[in-house]
Amino acid sequence: MTSSFKELVMGPAGSGKSTYCSTIVQHVQALNRTVRVVNLDPAAEHFNYPVMADIRELIQVDDVMEDDSLRFGPNGGLVFCMEYLANNFDWLEENLGHEEDDYILFDCPGQIELYTHLPVMRQLVEQLQQWEFRVCGVFLVDSQFMVESFKFISGVMAALSAMVSLEIPQINIMTKMDLLSPQDKKEIEKYLDPDMYCMMEDSSDSIRSKKFKKLTQAICGLIDDYSMVRFLPFDRTDEEGMNIVLQHIDFSIQYGEDLEVKEPKEVDEEPSNLNYDQIFQDGVTS
Repeated sequence: MTSSFKELVMGPAGSGKSTYCSTIVQHVQALNRTVRVVNLDPAAEHFNYPVMADIRELIQVDDVMEDDSLRFGPNGGLVFCMEYLANNFDWLEENLGHEEDDYILFDCPGQIELYTHLPVMRQLVEQLQQWEFRVCGVFLVDSQFMVESFKFISGVMAALSAMVSLEIPQINIMTKMDLLSPQDKKEIEKYLDPDMYCMMEDSSDSIRSKKFKKLTQAICGLIDDYSMVRFLPFDRTDEEGMNIVLQHIDFSIQYGEDLEVKEPKEVDEEPSNLNYDQIFQDGVTS
């Protein structure tokens, strides 16, 4: 039986999903691996990678919004497009094929409701699993907006929502590390391997309501006690760092299991003064 591997590249709008896909495609060429990309964003305008399948060939947000019988706005139009995809999975199956060791990235839309309370992404995962594809989630957050504790907690909750909804192995990644200033790189270290109880103390002064303070404490305690969310840094100028991200993803879906099984590699050196050793050791959540 052949094996096929799929990454669902998720995250809020602007988190760098398309950039991640194009960077990975370029990076793996040097590793003698082939990675192909499927665009699942019906509102995408342009991307810097070749696509093996594009949902816009099936349906586009602009067409839905211009339909006088539907009268959807941008968000409603996107949800309609994704539900249309769910009713036409035969189109996706025809474009995917079933090649041995096929490795495909799905560049997904950024609307968070698709991963929280709407069933369409869960339906996609279940369909891929029925086709005997091994699937993992890669959830991206923009490191530039995670340098404050309350914003970090919000990002953790978004990642956790996707994990709970989809029930697949998930790697959480902080993108755009190469765009941070040296000071912000140093500051972000504590968010890569977070102590949620310390963050709770950092946020306590900005929370005036006792009720919301107790809620924040409960959320931070839950995440910390069960080690539910950890992030890996993604710097597209750091080849070693990208290799480590790939190793964690490969390990989560057992890519190349016919080869010698390897645990995700740790970093011996610490670029940009980040304490990566423990970060990478704890980076996988499944």
